Amino acid sequence: MFNQSTLSGLFVLFFLVLSNVDVVRSKSTIEPCSNSDSCNAMVGYTLYTDLKVSEVATLFQVDPIAILTANAIDISYPDVENHILPSQLFLKIPIYCSCVDGIRKSVTTRYKTRPSDTLSSIADSIYAGLVSADQLREANSISDPSVLDVGQTLVVPLPCTCFNGTDNLLPATYLSYVVKVDDTLTGIASRYSTTITDLMTVNAMGSPAIKAGDILAVPLPACASNFPKYASDYGLAVPNGSYAITASHCVQCSCGPGSLNLYCMPASLAVSCSSMQCRNTNLMLGNVTMQKSSAGCNVTSCSYGGFVNGTIIATLTTSLQPRCPGIQQFPPLIAPPSSVIRESFYAPSPSPSQSDGAGTTIPSPSVVPSTGSIPGFAPANGPTGSASDASSLVNPLASFPVVIALCLFFKLMVSSFL
Repeated sequence: MFNQSTLSGLFVLFFLVLSNVDVVRSKSTIEPCSNSDSCNAMVGYTLYTDLKVSEVATLFQVDPIAILTANAIDISYPDVENHILPSQLFLKIPIYCSCVDGIRKSVTTRYKTRPSDTLSSIADSIYAGLVSADQLREANSISDPSVLDVGQTLVVPLPCTCFNGTDNLLPATYLSYVVKVDDTLTGIASRYSTTITDLMTVNAMGSPAIKAGDILAVPLPACASNFPKYASDYGLAVPNGSYAITASHCVQCSCGPGSLNLYCMPASLAVSCSSMQCRNTNLMLGNVTMQKSSAGCNVTSCSYGGFVNGTIIATLTTSLQPRCPGIQQFPPLIAPPSSVIRESFYAPSPSPSQSDGAGTTIPSPSVVPSTGSIPGFAPANGPTGSASDASSLVNPLASFPVVIALCLFFKLMVSSFL
């Protein structure tokens, strides 16, 4: 039998075991909201297997071309929507972000279950940690998560933030990023051209420590529009280094490089579009003329002013600038990827611009074919976020003291019987 000293020792060791079993919950930044407004945001998605572009689009219920343009992938390739993307490729997926139950989330994504699916496999594998099994269960009122009917349609709540479409009072879109094993906050900040301080502020972080499975809101610099509120694409913003299509697939807009001024022009393959010519001129949308003078450079441009009641608004503006602007630069395009290249980038396609040699810059309309629109946000104040618990993860480092305590526990057990 155990004496009092032995029982006391066993109790202490048992307490040590319990206290050292450290279940770590991954954190997800949430944005409280109190109205019915919404915005477009992005999620960072890592492919769990080889998938066609159209299959990725089906997972998130978005236009396949919208995914390609958001990632500056050249869509002039034949049958690009059926191009097979490689496993572990990282993509930015445009999503619709709403205010639901007082917080920002996307609830437009639907998933139809297949044989052998579980809530955990759907959350952790298919949607790459963007959602947890518990969130799927709650969103779909599933009482028994072990029973899923094949063909059952599930709502997939995805993390997203709007933060009024600004970051430090500058236009921005927000990417929900799932932290990977080898990630550091410094590396993420560098990758997305921001700072550790900015990421910590946006995500309400007390320290720069992050762990795999955390979901961070990452601000992406964007080119904002200045369309009237009655335009159907009011608030359009395009993340730097990417493209968007609007005005019923008739207008292509881009952002960068080297400038955060939105540039729009006619989209290729557009059909049944209203006139894109500025009134009383021979200038088409996106055309710019420059005339040097002793006072500087007279610049006349035909700019996109929004899509109103099925009509493309083309606005003529004239300004005197100190010097003539250079030829319009476009975000470099990459070929549809077929393999994942670590620590490298795909070679960009040639910049889609040309000049007629007579002082008029004529953008090529054949680089990004027409597609569904990716509207953006209305500029406002800077962001503030908060952290919340998401899916549970077990910290492997926490098991080390547990092993030691268990060894002592069994040693004491053995000695008590001798």
